[in-house]
Amino acid sequence: MLQEFLFSKIHRATVTDANLNYVGSITIDEALMNAAKIKEWQKVDILDINNGERFQTYVIKGESNSGCICLNGAAARKVQPGDKVIIISYAYFERAEAESHTPTIVMVDDKNKIIH
Repeated sequence: MLQEFLFSKIHRATVTDANLNYVGSITIDEALMNAAKIKEWQKVDILDINNGERFQTYVIKGESNSGCICLNGAAARKVQPGDKVIIISYAYFERAEAESHTPTIVMVDDKNKIIH
């Protein structure tokens, strides 16, 4: 039986932009995507620490080392630039895999640079 577990997260990233006039998604700095093992087009959960919003969208690759965290389309209505968000990815594991799995946690500073 497969069970869903936390695979990775980018913790307390700062929203840099919210672009209503774009096809929906979240644009994430490619360096952050790589550190969190998140792939382009992958589904993620977004948790807005400032307002409590929780929603799902998919990832678009942003310029590497730009610090970009931009919510696009309808998701732009759920955040404001400057909000802190947690970006979460999940994976399905068999029981044996899950026992040895450790999620990847990427901590960032206020400019979305990796600190841990």
